[in-house]
Amino acid sequence: MMYVVKLIHHNGAEWDISQIVHSLTWKTSRMGRAGSISFTLIKGGLYQSKDFTYSNGDMIRVLVGSTEVFHGYIFSIDAGRDEAVSITAYDQIRYLMNTDTYVFVGHTASDIVKRIAKDFQLKLGTIAETGYKIPTMSEDGQKLLDIICKAITLTYHHTGRDYCLYDDFGRLCLRDVEDVSLDFYIGEQSLMYDYSVKTSIDDDTYNRIKLYRDNSETGKREIYMAEDSVNIKRWGVLQLYQNVEEKMNDPQIKELLNNLAKLKNRERKSLQVNAIGDIRVRAGFRVHIKIDEYGVDQALLVDECTHSFSNDVHTMSLELKVI
Repeated sequence: MMYVVKLIHHNGAEWDISQIVHSLTWKTSRMGRAGSISFTLIKGGLYQSKDFTYSNGDMIRVLVGSTEVFHGYIFSIDAGRDEAVSITAYDQIRYLMNTDTYVFVGHTASDIVKRIAKDFQLKLGTIAETGYKIPTMSEDGQKLLDIICKAITLTYHHTGRDYCLYDDFGRLCLRDVEDVSLDFYIGEQSLMYDYSVKTSIDDDTYNRIKLYRDNSETGKREIYMAEDSVNIKRWGVLQLYQNVEEKMNDPQIKELLNNLAKLKNRERKSLQVNAIGDIRVRAGFRVHIKIDEYGVDQALLVDECTHSFSNDVHTMSLELKVI
């Protein structure tokens, strides 16, 4: 058995259900979604305890070998007349789908994660100090996860440093993506058995950046702009137009403008890799990818990761962000 699955009922009863679990899938996303475990459970087995039961809210823990993989709670049970029951559980990030109203002034993304976790009784693990103090964030009736993702994105735009939020076996972590690089590679000679590459200028690519600030003292709108005439000739005008805080000074706005021009003025390349599974790989981490045909030989950020276990075979599918 490649994995151990434990179910802890809300009354404290605990069962090792590994022998009756089939087709287990673990999914993680770098931004915007909770990690999930889904599996098929075969009920009514010959040696199954008559006291065995399960319900929404029960805890699920999954280990692969000695690696603690998943700690979460059942949110969906799909059962019928036959013996197969489909169960889906989510990690703590699922509770960040709650909505609330927050106003933050001069807080870092780290501060925002800690505040929300405290308010919603979520356990914390490693929280990196992101450093950049966001002037203001006023979020009315927004999803908690969207608020945190916005703080991470603003930090990235102003500093060029990216962070990943994930649940590490029951503890929320915020880590610099540079600090979560795996020490092996995936390629034609290592694990990988299929891949596809996509390039696009259709999503988050801009060759003209226009920032504006409304000056309440003068009553005028001040415009700051950077553009790449070479790429405008190649692609046409792709413009990003957004406001900045009035309290930002000229050097701060120009620094933001330059950062956005560097980040946005390029083709987006995405890579999908199918490989033999390695449980250390998850969304938000960086893993070295080598594909000679496309000249890829670098550590890439995993946007989406799906681990599948079936018939003693472990595979994984990765969506990677090429920077």
